[in-house]
Amino acid sequence: MSLSGNLKTVSFPDILQLLATGKKTGTLECKTSSRQKEVAFKDGNIIFASSVNASEDLLGNMLLKKGKISKTDLERAITLHKQTGRQMGTTLIDMNLFTKEEIAECLKLQIEEIVYNLFSWKEGDFVFHEGAAPKNTPFLIELNTMNVIMEGTRRIDEWMEIQKVLPDDDVLLSIVKSPRVNREELVISLDEFRVLALINGERTLADLISLSPMGEFVTCRAVYRLTNQKLLEVVGKKNSETEIKEDEEEVVMSIIFSLYNSCFYKIRNIVDGILGEQNTNFASFAAQYRTGLMVFFPGVDPASDLMPSFDKFLNAVRSIPASVRYHTLMTALHRMLSEQLVYVHQLLGAGPFRESITKVKREISDPLATRRELVKSYGIEDNFYGILKQADKIVKLVRG
Repeated sequence: MSLSGNLKTVSFPDILQLLATGKKTGTLECKTSSRQKEVAFKDGNIIFASSVNASEDLLGNMLLKKGKISKTDLERAITLHKQTGRQMGTTLIDMNLFTKEEIAECLKLQIEEIVYNLFSWKEGDFVFHEGAAPKNTPFLIELNTMNVIMEGTRRIDEWMEIQKVLPDDDVLLSIVKSPRVNREELVISLDEFRVLALINGERTLADLISLSPMGEFVTCRAVYRLTNQKLLEVVGKKNSETEIKEDEEEVVMSIIFSLYNSCFYKIRNIVDGILGEQNTNFASFAAQYRTGLMVFFPGVDPASDLMPSFDKFLNAVRSIPASVRYHTLMTALHRMLSEQLVYVHQLLGAGPFRESITKVKREISDPLATRRELVKSYGIEDNFYGILKQADKIVKLVRG
């Protein structure tokens, strides 16, 4: 089976589903310029996963963060592991530090974290090596791939909600000394308690993620819930050695340019995948929007040479009076995205419409994660979700 490409055009969940339904055996390799992960399959089920250059996924480091092993014992295990060439899990068992069952459970958690992390990748080359088996893996943990897909998709949806509430990356967090909550109704999970133990007024969210033994998703979810319960507060900003003055409007326009171009490309990609590129129905419909600022949102692959220049887009936006330029742009984008989504329903039905909604929702996660404060202050997120709600409302009215 020949399967390769880029995650920009084929999503990670789609790859998993293809391998699961085909009951494939082999190794899937995913990589960017700075990261590389591998997931091994047997008869369509996941049996192993590893990160080539990410220390947070290493078994020893994971055990250390969870408090399962001392730093001294870990250093001894690493030395022995290098001397013998035996797998780290086997080495830890040989040293009588863990049983085979304990290592198997830790490996299961490690594999799940690696795989779930891949759900958030928006780009990266992938290739499936059919028949290739993972190396030096005496413990193979079989995970049902369809269950992993469901959980990974659930995490993506939950992640989008979590990111709306997470504090900015440069602020210091502290526990509220006198929380205004009913103590009898307050319930804190073990995960939330562990995060509370790390908060001291001198750490940012990034610091908490780095120190937490639970992984990024679980840690951020705990911070999200603690914030909603009004148990956390911001007590200052982390000192920065260099402050770079930026053009705020340019940054906002770059977010909008990237976000909506990716959305329109996702929609066209879904339609082409069902009808084929030779079918001109959708292209003819979309042609009506090729006027004004909308010429800069053609629905092509954002990485291709066909993409319009951002600089030209920015100049066009700035030719509009400052008092109305943002409203003018967002009104046009609002109409274009809403009407394209509704047309997908008219053309292909409810399934592709829901798939389009899901895929464009994922595009907001990156700007929310990187420039959360700007996205909120300019109402980009509210506008975006308003468009999706309007499209859904129109579809329901049409269906009766």
